[in-house]
Amino acid sequence: MLPGALMLASMMLTTSAVWLEASIAQMRHAANVHEHLRAAHAADNALALCAEALRAGIAPVLLTRSGEPPQWSRPGAFDGPGAYEPAPSWPGSARAPQCVIETGLVEGSADTRTYWITSRGFGVNEAVQARVQLMIVRDEKREAREGGEGREGRERSAWRRIVTDAEAGST
Repeated sequence: MLPGALMLASMMLTTSAVWLEASIAQMRHAANVHEHLRAAHAADNALALCAEALRAGIAPVLLTRSGEPPQWSRPGAFDGPGAYEPAPSWPGSARAPQCVIETGLVEGSADTRTYWITSRGFGVNEAVQARVQLMIVRDEKREAREGGEGREGRERSAWRRIVTDAEAGST
């Protein structure tokens, strides 16, 4: 009788320990997802604010030759002189979100410019980051023909989420 009771008690204790470990793992996963969502939200809003700052002409813009610009993918790109903070802080984030804006001419068209706006947001921990990028193609000649100064003109845009970590050296 005693060996059976001890075996039943050990099985219940083992089951309880497994449930406790599973609930702790689930809680850590939920906290991790929450932090990544916070960072993605900050990056997405920074992207919108940086696009507005680009249109207003107040954000720094880095020039590139042709093709996709290299600055955003280099380690330390967000720590250099081309980095722009559209907001002084972000609620619950370790740091204010940042963006880097690069521009270049479209091959075959002297009047069409492409702007790459790359933003990064942070979670509570600075190691938790999210990056998103917006590419805007603007036809400046068409803008001048259709009313000139003060108008945004014609543009096309495409958004993408960046899943690689440039700080770690991968692009």
